[in-house]
Amino acid sequence: MTNYREIVTKAIIGKCKKTTNANFEIECEEVPNTILGCWVINHTFSGNSNGGKVTLNGSYDINVWYSYNNDTKTAVCTRKFNYSDVMNVNLKNDTKLDDHSEIIVQCLKQPTVVDVNIKNGLVNLKVEKELGVEVIGNTTVKVAVEDDFDDYEEIFDSENEEELNINIDSLDDNYLDGSVNN
Repeated sequence: MTNYREIVTKAIIGKCKKTTNANFEIECEEVPNTILGCWVINHTFSGNSNGGKVTLNGSYDINVWYSYNNDTKTAVCTRKFNYSDVMNVNLKNDTKLDDHSEIIVQCLKQPTVVDVNIKNGLVNLKVEKELGVEVIGNTTVKVAVEDDFDDYEEIFDSENEEELNINIDSLDDNYLDGSVNN
């Protein structure tokens, strides 16, 4: 007879990813002539539930290496930028996002400067990043259970059980001598 049981466990109840582009303007100490390099470092982020949606908060530093004074000198300008992204995660099986849900955020593509130019003495940047979110919550799994089912196979010893119960006192002390001489 098959019965069903419900197992309550933690599982991924929702998953999504989002690519975002952000535009920034940076004013450097000197008026840049040429951009020599741009990079993003110190990316930190976290996620939390907010009204049934996931809010991602993070920050990163953007470093711009540029030349100035008719390309005779160089400098690096560093600025920190904060961001906040809202993600509407589709949850499975009519589950709800609540305070007990665990939010796991992963950076699928690190923030990268994809476009940079100088306009009116300001450095204009376009930064692209991709973040993934997994929501872990309680869910139930139904499993089939067979009652009174013993899946152990019973085995029996060899047919001559008497051979296994040898009385050592009845052994001849010279039994080996006879087999060696033959």
